[in-house]
Amino acid sequence: MMKLKSASEIDKMHQAGKLLAACHRELRQRIKPGVSTMELNDFVEQFLNKYGATPEQKGYMGYPYATCASVNDVICHGMPTPNKLTDGDIVTIDMVVNLDGWLADSAWSYPVGQINPEAQQLLQVTQEALNQGIGLAKVGNRIGDIAHAIQTFVEGQGYAVVKDFCGHGIGQEMHEDPEVPHFGEPHQGPELEEGMVLTIEPMVNVGTDQLYIDDDGWTARTLDGQLSAQYEHTLAITHEGPVILTSQDIE
Repeated sequence: MMKLKSASEIDKMHQAGKLLAACHRELRQRIKPGVSTMELNDFVEQFLNKYGATPEQKGYMGYPYATCASVNDVICHGMPTPNKLTDGDIVTIDMVVNLDGWLADSAWSYPVGQINPEAQQLLQVTQEALNQGIGLAKVGNRIGDIAHAIQTFVEGQGYAVVKDFCGHGIGQEMHEDPEVPHFGEPHQGPELEEGMVLTIEPMVNVGTDQLYIDDDGWTARTLDGQLSAQYEHTLAITHEGPVILTSQDIE
């Protein structure tokens, strides 16, 4: 069942989102060759604790870390490791912030040092796919309108959108209704209503959309070993249009 949020509840989620965005801005300065994803994970946990927040995914279904850190061919749910990032890598850092019982969720893909044009194009297409979806997150539209816009854009650019994972409602629980797929037909699915808060989080692959899960039970990789990227925002549906609660722009 969908849980509509009041203006005051959305404001509480926005406060969590602002803290999450500030953490991502700090990560931009720290992601470089020679840094490990475990070091980045530890920084995130310390940053959140400093401001009275906690990493919601730590302990979720046994997941042991404050972040998901997905490098190169990892689509999502990559576990932080002591391995050093190298020049030319791309890495996605995904985190869910709990501030006073209200959540915000955002993933962002970053270049490590100097990346090649193929990787840079993938990042640009994936971020624009997110923007395309957000642009249709309006009262009266349907989830399928968001999904179709993302799929049409991504495939039109010659990439594959991952179908095995989706966005979701969010509030005081990490995963609420509705599910928000990134592929589908327009005018289908739940209608968007004022007070809904959800994530849009397209994962885009250079090659096939097929994947496999590592033995750790979490890490999802592209089946063909090619690159994958992801961008995600948490947003509120309002009569004035979508409000991005995890915007990294300085407010």
